[in-house]
Amino acid sequence: MAETILAIERLTKRFGGLTATNDLSLAVEKGEVHAVIGPNGAGKTTLIAQLSGLLAPDSGRILFRGRNITALPAHARSALGLARSFQVTSIFLNFTAEDNVALAVQAHSGHSFRFLRAARAEAALREPARAALARVGLQHRANVVAADLSHGEQRQLEIAMAIATNPAVLLLDEPMAGMGAEESARMIEMLKGFKGSHTLLLIEHDMDAVFKLADRITVLVYGQAIATGAPDAIRANPEVRRAYLGDEA
Repeated sequence: MAETILAIERLTKRFGGLTATNDLSLAVEKGEVHAVIGPNGAGKTTLIAQLSGLLAPDSGRILFRGRNITALPAHARSALGLARSFQVTSIFLNFTAEDNVALAVQAHSGHSFRFLRAARAEAALREPARAALARVGLQHRANVVAADLSHGEQRQLEIAMAIATNPAVLLLDEPMAGMGAEESARMIEMLKGFKGSHTLLLIEHDMDAVFKLADRITVLVYGQAIATGAPDAIRANPEVRRAYLGDEA
């Protein structure tokens, strides 16, 4: 029987008269790639903000490895093994790729945030940084300043920063955003390589990427889950086709 590593139970978040997540429940199984899709305004980014601790829900709860983390701040969730990427890349553009990842390791390990002097000197920070860059295919770009990386490489770097902390669950908020076809293809292949070693919750508009990567898909409409299932079942679901997929199905 599959093990639920992340459970969302009756989660509700309102902004005035708008209900962004509406009594939402779903379960993410250990080791799977679970994609959440839906039209603009469906509540996807609000959901991931609540999971990562950047937004507090109005009601409901979030369980991580069986522990209620609903009231925990973002840094405490990260320490437990919950990491996320953002729609807009959040890296230090004036630092090298390796420096960026080393700083992420340093912050996660609870070291004082002394920036480059400590991060450059400590093998305990550099070694996991280099390993994470290798996992995303950026080992040959380790000494390149982040501002000189392509957009796709910057997205890869952000994921390297997340996986260098060895998370149990990685929350990915539109990792293919702004990419061309070639960069998206590289990102898909990279994420395929994480299957089995990381649990991924993927928010993504690129349906080609979703159907290539996901083990299961949840479809959100107006903050509610209208279907959860394997990609073929979601593709064939008439309610999903009417609500979202349309001609893309």
